[in-house]
Formats: sequence, structure tokens, C-alpha cells
Amino acid sequence: MTTATDIASDLQLPSLPEVILRALDACHSGQSYREISRIVSADTALVTRLLALTSSALYQRGAPSHSVEQALLRLGTRKFQTLLLTSALRQLMFELGGDEWQQLRDFWRHSLTTALTAKTLATLTRYPEPEEAFLLGMMHNIGELIAIKTPCPERKQQILNQQNDIAAGLVSSWGLGTMAVDAMRYQQALPGQLRDAGHLVKVVSLSTRLALSDAVGVGAAATIFGLQEDLTREINKKIGEEVASVAASLGIPLDTDYDAREARRQLNQRLLEHTMVRTALTLPASGPENLSTLVSEAASSLALITGLPVLCFSREGEDLTLRSGTCRQLPEMSVNPAYGDSALTTALRTGTTTTMDQAEPTVLDQQLCSLLAAPSLLALPVATGDSVFVIGIDDQTVAGARNLGELFTRELSAVLKLSSADRLGSDQQMVNDRLRRQVHEVSNPLTIIRQYLFQLRSRLEDPDVQDELNIIQEELERAGNLLLQISQHAAEATGSDTDLNEELTGLGRILRDSLFHDDHRELHLHLCKADTQVQAAPSAVRQIVLNLVRNAVEGFGERPGTVTLKTTAPLFQNRRRWVELQVTDNGPGIPEPLQRRLFEPVNSTKGDGHSGLGLSIVKQLIDDMEGIIACHTGQEGTAFRILLPAASHNDNDTD
Repeated sequence: MTTATDIASDLQLPSLPEVILRALDACHSGQSYREISRIVSADTALVTRLLALTSSALYQRGAPSHSVEQALLRLGTRKFQTLLLTSALRQLMFELGGDEWQQLRDFWRHSLTTALTAKTLATLTRYPEPEEAFLLGMMHNIGELIAIKTPCPERKQQILNQQNDIAAGLVSSWGLGTMAVDAMRYQQALPGQLRDAGHLVKVVSLSTRLALSDAVGVGAAATIFGLQEDLTREINKKIGEEVASVAASLGIPLDTDYDAREARRQLNQRLLEHTMVRTALTLPASGPENLSTLVSEAASSLALITGLPVLCFSREGEDLTLRSGTCRQLPEMSVNPAYGDSALTTALRTGTTTTMDQAEPTVLDQQLCSLLAAPSLLALPVATGDSVFVIGIDDQTVAGARNLGELFTRELSAVLKLSSADRLGSDQQMVNDRLRRQVHEVSNPLTIIRQYLFQLRSRLEDPDVQDELNIIQEELERAGNLLLQISQHAAEATGSDTDLNEELTGLGRILRDSLFHDDHRELHLHLCKADTQVQAAPSAVRQIVLNLVRNAVEGFGERPGTVTLKTTAPLFQNRRRWVELQVTDNGPGIPEPLQRRLFEPVNSTKGDGHSGLGLSIVKQLIDDMEGIIACHTGQEGTAFRILLPAASHNDNDTD
């Protein structure tokens, strides 16, 4: 009998051709790991192949990869490019009919929706690894992907019946841990059974339900995490818009029938081009002394794959010298690239592909056209900045020459970089270059700080010392922000503006009918007269207030108590305009053990039906809108002070 483990070992899975095409373009244009991982993350088959490879014996160094970006950094772009080409070749083996391609598109949309929802829920509920939640969201229904390319109906049904175990088996084989395995295995558990389950299990299970955008998922969000209906529906709306944006960027239609024929034709053409280029290029012997020889010899390879005449110019000192070409007799020719507007010198100076100006060709352009016996020419610089290929073209061949020529020079540049690296591989060098640029940005404000500190040592009695201290503070804040950008993405701000007083008035009526209907509990609202528009979505504001008020009322127990909501506006701090919300109660205060982890996810002390995530969610929502929250608690009660960014369009507000 076939087991789930046997099925999980079959990783020859179909991808949407648009995703592979876009990923190939990103690799060849030298885009960042983050951009490449964003594209790869949108396709379950590519994610599966990537994780399977990086968790194999060849790459078992250190901890397993818990995100696509980690896996890409471990593999490197050159090896990942080979993986992409291999995946493209495998697409030729999949004989999918129209219905299967339609199913594949629908599978793609559902898996991406689940993954983005899982990441959002993980961030909202302060799970420490949102990227891991995203990864599991992409993998949760991999059995459906295996079933799509399975022709036998009995086998297909067997796979669908075991898809939870299939996903769990794969995650286990990749070493992602028992909690990740459980998240796959128990993804279809009922919401009532998940209240005391592990955090990751709850996130993945709820995301699979919310991806269906139905009432069942909304109800599950309330049961599992205590999320209000309007916030849950806003999350669904936001994720839907994000999926549509990703689909549009990849050229995948969501609102019409899916026809993969054109994208497959383009992918097959791209695959043929890559095969031709890689066949034409030969790696040089070790050592930089062979690099110039490689460039010269590459001219004949470029001529071979384009079918057009080619010249190769390389730097010698300050000049560009004609080194090789397909012409029978090559003249001795050297050009100073610092002067003139020919296609050759412009391509070297700008680093971009350049065509001859047909209206006003320079003398050098005309000389080169004569050598190439062609009416026009195309100049293609090599990324090392030392060489330029010149191809003879006409109106019919220009497009093909540009596509193949740019692909050829990119591959050649990669070969040259690999050959000239002394200690670092090319992929590590890319990471180091990026870090150096960011560290350079950080060094600028730090230099200013050092200069002012030097001046202050001899001028402490100067009356202007306070102004200089303010400059130091500003530059320190700037340095901190730049360092933060190195370590993580900036959180996205929450949606549209909201009138805080108006929301509190409406919530007051609801709360008095629910939590404050007993005579021994009271809710007071003290709302200021000033404008209280804040930069936050209404659903986020409601979730914050409901969580804080609910916590206060539950803390009263059987004792009488009062909760007060108070607004103050405008309030100025750190050169920004804020609206203040205070939520105070006269309860017994927050227990001391919980005070030390006030805004972290904790085990609830309130019994069944409570997740222990209320304050954690509040903190995340406020962080997302760039707000500030502080708490004071004691035997006389608890007070939360919240500063929300005012929806003010005046940029000149100061303290």
C-alpha cells in the first residue's frame, strides 16, 4: 500500500509558467534576494523544490531554513537559476489539459491567499516567526498540487484523502520542527478544539479557513483568537487585494479563464535561449589572467547563437581596443571612450545596451557598420565595465539580437565574476555589497555625531549647547532607523483615517448593552471637543478598545467596577501631532507575573475561551499604525495610555 511518505517524496510538481518566467528575469537582471524570494514564494512547487534541496545532505549546515529568503541565501542565485531552468524543463513533461491548468491557477490563488493570511495572523498575534507561518501556509495543501498532475482517478483520490499527512511528512523531512509538523497534521481541526493548541497550529488552521472568505472562517477567528468580525473581514479584503496585485505583477489572470499556452510558449523560447547561451560559453581556467582571453573568444560564441557579425572591444589602459571579431580582416583600432557619442562609447560609459543613431550617426558608428557589413549596429556592454560587444543588425534582426545579446552578456558577466573572486563566492559578495551600502548610509549620521561630540568637549559652557544636543539626538534616531531597516521590513501602516470620538460613542452603546448591563458595573466616556481623526482603520481601533475594555471587566470578577474612556487632542510629542486615548479601570490591577511580559503572548489565566493574546494583539495593532502604548497598574486599578498618530496634513507641527 502506498503511504503518505511515498507520495510526499514525489516533488516533480507543476508551476504556473508566468512565475518561472518572472523569476528567471529577476535572477538575470541581478535583483535582490528579497525580490527573488518574493516571486518564488508565490509558487508552491518552487518553494517545495527549494526547501527539498537546501535540506538535503549537500546543504545541511546549521539550522534548517524557515523562510524562502533563508533558503535562497543558502543555495545562492547561480544554483537557484539552475533549479529554475530544471523546473522549466520539467514543465515540458506535464501534459495538463485545460481543466488541469484551470485547477492549477485556482490552487495557486488559494495557497498564496492562505500563506499571506497566515503571515498576517502571525504578525497580529505576535508569533515570533511570521515567515515560517507564510511558508506553512504555502505548503498546507500540497496534496492538491500532486493530485492535479496525477492522471489516475483512484490515485488522485488517495492523495487528496492523505494530504494533511503528506504535508506533515514533507515538513518533517525538512527538519522544520514538531510544531510545524503539527500545524500541517491538525490544520482541519475544529475551532473549538484549537483554543489551547500551539500558537503556530492555530495560525495555520485559521488561515486555511479565512482563505475561503466565508462566515465559517470569520466565526473561527473569533473562537480561536478573539478577533472581531469587522477586523477579520478587513484582513480578508486586504489579503484579496494583495493576491490580485501579485497576480497582476506576474501576468496571471484571476477573473477570466486561464490559458497557459502563450506563457508556456514564452517559457519554452526562454529555455531554448538559455540552453544556447550556456552551451556557447565555456568556463575559463582558474586565475584572472585568462579573463581577457575568455571575452575575446566569446565574440565567436555570440556570433554563433545570433547568426550575426560581432566585434569585441576591451580596455587597454585608457582606451578601448578592438580585440576580436568575425570579420576577415580586423584593423588596429583604439578609441578613447571618454569622448564622442557613438553607440560603442555610450554603451561603455552608461553600462546599457545602445543602438546607433540612424538620423545622425557618428563617424565611428559608420566605420563599425562598414566593418560589420550591416546597415546598423547594437553595442552591448559586459557588466565588468571593461568590454563591449558590437553586433551588426538590421530592422528585422534588432529585437532578437538584443534579447540574445543581453542574455549572453549577463551570463558572461556571471562567469567573469565567479572566476575573479578571491575568497568570497559571487552570491556572498552580493550580500556583502548590499550590507556595505547600508552600513555606509549608517556611517554618515554617525560621523556627524562624532564631529559634534568633539566640539562639545571644549564648549560645554556655550549657551547654544542645547541646540547641538538636539542635533545629536536627531542623528541618533536616524541611525537607529537605518539599522532597523537592515534587520527587518518596516511594518505596514494600517488603512484609512478614523474619527476616534465617533468610534468610541458607537462602541459605548454596544458595550453598555453587553458588558455593562449589570448595575454594579459602569462605563464612562469623557470625549474632548477637538478633532480626533487618527491614522488608523476603524476595525483596528475597535479591536484595541474592545480587547482593553473586555480585559478590564473580566478582571473585576464578581466585584463592582468602573471603566473610563477618555480622549485628548491635540497632543504634541517628538515633533508629531497625536490623539491620546486613555482606558482606565478601578480593578485589582494586573498580576505581577504578567506585568513582566505584558504585551507578549501568554497562557491565559481566565479559563476556557481565552487565548491570552488580547494585549499582544493590541500592541501589534498599535505598532502597525506607528502609535505608542504605555501602562500603569497597581492595587488602585490599571490605566492604559495610547497615542495614535493624528490624521493631520500639517507637516510643520512641532513640540
